[in-house]
This record gives sequence, structure tokens and C-alpha cells, in this order.
Amino acid sequence: MLKHPETMDLGDCVFIGAQAMIQGRFAGTCKIGNHVWIGPQAYFDGRDLILEDYVGWGPAAKVLGSEHTGVPLSEPMIRTDLVVKPVRVGFAADIGMNASILPGVTIGAHAIVGAGAVVTRDVPDYAIVAGVPARVIRDRRDG
Repeated sequence: MLKHPETMDLGDCVFIGAQAMIQGRFAGTCKIGNHVWIGPQAYFDGRDLILEDYVGWGPAAKVLGSEHTGVPLSEPMIRTDLVVKPVRVGFAADIGMNASILPGVTIGAHAIVGAGAVVTRDVPDYAIVAGVPARVIRDRRDG
């Protein structure tokens, strides 16, 4: 399902699995590169999102591109201002099943995010990260 498809640019040979949701925003931008594979039940907050070419996105993996300020404290969280933060996923990165990418995070090229990981900060190129919160396990170039 696509919400605000007019804000989206999908490349060639993009696969989107069953029950996946890509939610754009009226003033946002969502760019999905060529040869991207998106697994079933994936969720994308595509308000300011770029997936470069050859990204693999595991089943039920999620990306959030916005968060509430929580200010003022007297208001319910969902009534406070929403801040959109860009999310970038580099060339040929692979995001594991049920992983969560939080607002403002960049995943480097050729990186691997382990299944179920919660990524709260940037991931370097070629890094393998896993855990909650995700931590670098090793560099793929080290063998």
C-alpha cells in the first residue's frame, strides 16, 4: 500500500512484498533506487527517505522518519510537534527481518543490519550491526 505516491520515486526492478506499507507525506520525498527488494509486511515512514540501488529490505523491517518533540510536557505525546528526520540506506545494504531503523539514521553502503536490530545511530559502510540497540559486530572487509 502506498500513501502519497505522488511524493515517491521508485526505480526499475523494485519488488514490494505483500502487505508492505510505504507512507509518504504531502511535502515529503521518498526515493527507492533500482533493483531494491522489499519484503512482505515491511513498513516505511517515507517522509524523507532514500534507499539506494540494490538494497535488500527484510520481511517486517521498519523505518521511522519522524518523532514527536514531547514538548510541552502537559500535552499528550501525539499532540506535540512532529519532527521529520532524513533516513538514508546506502548502495547494496541489507536490512534484516524485523529490524527497526529510527529517525535521522544513515546506513552505509554494503552494510548489514541483523534481524531484529534497533538502529539508533549511523552505521558505517561495510559494517555488520546487530542487537538492541544495534552495535557494530565487525567490518565485512575483515573477512
